[in-house]
Formats: sequence, structure tokens, C-alpha cells
Amino acid sequence: MNDMEYLRKENQNLRKYVSLVLAEMELIQRVGEIKQNFLNSDDSERIITPILERISRIKSER
Repeated sequence: MNDMEYLRKENQNLRKYVSLVLAEMELIQRVGEIKQNFLNSDDSERIITPILERISRIKSER
């Protein structure tokens, strides 16, 4: 692998990492908003659970 190919691959990996971090941050923010809007509601857990699962998958992808 020459230098250019190596840099291209490294750039792709970095872009993927940044994308995953941004998605994780956005989902964490959404969870906070849902908790605020659905205080003491069973619906909040039903809504939040799949989001938390996705956050977990994002962390493992990083």
C-alpha cells in the first residue's frame, strides 16, 4: 500500500469515527429530551430503549 492509499484509508476511517461520535451525541441528546418531555411516563422507557440500544451499537462500532 503506497502512502496515498494509506492516507485515503486513514481518512475514511477518521470520517467514519467522527460520524459515529456525532450520531452518538445526537442520540444522547434525544434521550435527554424524551426524558424531559415524558416525565414519570411508561412511554419514555418504551421510546428510549431502542435508542439506548443503538447508542450501544455505535460505541461498539467505534
